[in-house]
Amino acid sequence: MMQGIKRLAAYLTGNWYEKLIFVFIAVILTNSIAIFDDYWWDETYHTAYYTIFTALAIDLLLPLRLKFVKRLLQISAAIMITTQFARMEWLISKPERFEEWVWWLQAHAVQLHPFIWISGILLLLYVLFGIWTTTRTRMLAVIGVSLLTLTIADSFTPIWLWDEVGMVVFTGLLWLVASHLSKLQREHPTSWKELLEYPLQLFVPIALVLTLLMAVGLNMPSMSPILQDPYTLWKEAKGESVQVFLGDKGTEAIPPGSARNASSGYSRSDEELGGGFDYDFSPMMTVTTSQRSYWRGESKAFYTGEGWIDVDSREENGSIEGVRQGVDLPLDEKPPVAGTMEISQIVTMIRKDVYPVLFAAAPVTRVNWIGSEEARFPSDLAWVPGSWELRLLNWSMQRKRYPESYSVTSSVALLDEELLRKTRAGWTDQTNTARNAYYLQLPDTLPERVEELAREVTAEGTNDYDKARMLESYLRLNYNYNNKPDLSMLTGSSVDFVDQFLFELKEGYCDYFSTSMAVMARSLGMPARWVKGFAPGALPAGAIGPPSDFVEDINPSGAGTYTVRNSDAHSWVEIYFEDFGWIPFEATAGFTFPNAFAEEEEEVLPELEDGSASATTPVVKESTINVKAWVWSFAAALTATALLWLVIRRKQVVAFWRKLRHGTYTNNDRIVIETQRLLRVCRKRGLERQEHETLREAVLRWSQSQKRLQSDFRAVLDGFEQAKYSPAIASSEEADRFVDKVKSLIDQLR
Repeated sequence: MMQGIKRLAAYLTGNWYEKLIFVFIAVILTNSIAIFDDYWWDETYHTAYYTIFTALAIDLLLPLRLKFVKRLLQISAAIMITTQFARMEWLISKPERFEEWVWWLQAHAVQLHPFIWISGILLLLYVLFGIWTTTRTRMLAVIGVSLLTLTIADSFTPIWLWDEVGMVVFTGLLWLVASHLSKLQREHPTSWKELLEYPLQLFVPIALVLTLLMAVGLNMPSMSPILQDPYTLWKEAKGESVQVFLGDKGTEAIPPGSARNASSGYSRSDEELGGGFDYDFSPMMTVTTSQRSYWRGESKAFYTGEGWIDVDSREENGSIEGVRQGVDLPLDEKPPVAGTMEISQIVTMIRKDVYPVLFAAAPVTRVNWIGSEEARFPSDLAWVPGSWELRLLNWSMQRKRYPESYSVTSSVALLDEELLRKTRAGWTDQTNTARNAYYLQLPDTLPERVEELAREVTAEGTNDYDKARMLESYLRLNYNYNNKPDLSMLTGSSVDFVDQFLFELKEGYCDYFSTSMAVMARSLGMPARWVKGFAPGALPAGAIGPPSDFVEDINPSGAGTYTVRNSDAHSWVEIYFEDFGWIPFEATAGFTFPNAFAEEEEEVLPELEDGSASATTPVVKESTINVKAWVWSFAAALTATALLWLVIRRKQVVAFWRKLRHGTYTNNDRIVIETQRLLRVCRKRGLERQEHETLREAVLRWSQSQKRLQSDFRAVLDGFEQAKYSPAIASSEEADRFVDKVKSLIDQLR
């Protein structure tokens, strides 16, 4: 038993510094990926952490010499971990033909996206950094890059990363101590053995000092920094603040001229619009959908000149209907003449906030379940056909109960622009006169120049639909998006929110753009209402990079699971068109509403008398998906074939590389060159060769302090002297063995 414990201890302490390097790399990597907080899913983080620490366990438990086996095990473990957390659904049917096997593998591999790429990149970084950081300079480079990344992310995003910065600094200090002790062990083995006789006296002071520094650093009270980074100093010298880079809309209204800023999110009050806001990237919900869309919440129809208010109106609210599970919801309007597209959605809330409505593509036509398919359907959910809102009743709002998840189905109107140009905005039926008037409401204080500008912008429009598009384009192209508009531009000559934006500020965020379009459309006699909710959000691939053409081809609808953040809170406009209903418009610069258009019917060409195709008959192209799939399959097969060839012909490849590297050098020259490389490494490790010493004298002296390497040094010395001074020419095999011996010796010196 004792013998086994001693062997285990000897194994764990052998090459201890090389093993510690991988521990430090693992800790630094796991802290560095904190910059993706609120951008990655929990499954992504689980995959990343398990991949890194499983790779670390393999490195610690297996001998260093089994490098190929360890890498193979680490890759296999990464794939298994990704398969587990990606929740892969295995296909039970067994393929029989080659084509079926290709399809079977592709069907499973696509389920690992994008987790497998993140897992693979992290594993590659872990291995490369562990191999590369053999010197103190490289070690400091890795620590420095990690600290630079964390501090930049902490400065330009709302993510708090100082805990991770402190952990990386602490890890770096430990790494420096371990590096120093490793050097001491190599260069002064006698002193190292004496220190190990008193381990507590050696390690306890180090641990206490580092722990004290860490605790003080992380628990210091918050205070403004004495020194700022150069970029912040430059921006503040210009009177500007450091901006972050995404988002829209504030959580509460900020009076014009106020120095206070809100955080982006779904607004609670819209009575007084204006001011600015700070970006909040925290996730609010995820939406798994069959079609990309905006997630509509509430609509407002009464404009006061300062903002939008709720008015208890029959035209807006109509009848309020109870909601039953799986039963179609009524709509006040007839189905659109161009048809509808059904969208299925599952919404999962991340924040614990309570909202007055449920969010979904509009209009919702059916609520499938709340909570889960088996859960009891709530009785405090109401449907308002006139405003397209799924409202929570006051009882639920007071108790702060909001569904953790729900499933709805929506029927979105398809747009046919030719038909829209032939219709008009509003209701022509005399029974809807009051409805027309309600959605054309404008305050008496609205300056006339707002209507004059609207008529000037749409002067060339021949129909209401084109006029609406002209208003939309004018606002998008002539006004700038800014989450903190310069309120000093307000002269005080106007108190109307839209007039201030159009003629004085000329910059703002979505509330400015959408309210201005709604008011301008009403001034032209087009019934409009103001809508707020959320923009689509981002698919997981968005965190990695822009989607490729191949991804767009196989996912043209944008189906998937979107992460919707507070920064995605948004507002837009809906205008009523006869025979179509409420049509959304996006006036905010930088945003695009994902409208669905009706497919145009293909023109049927007459058949020729001889049955042959006309020269102008369009050629039907094969599916781009299939073509690209075959291209990828061919490229993968070609890569696999090349790798197999390299493995089979590895000796020839190595010989060719050596020929390129060494040119016309003889085998004896190669031995001399490798010896010189060994001497450079020895010098870095403190094994200096004195000016008066021959190589033999230096090696014999080194052997006294490095007794475990004595035989290796003697073998290298004999090979060098024979190649340098003997007339005999070494063979390629002898030169290869010498190179391997030098490489082994260098590895042991590290």
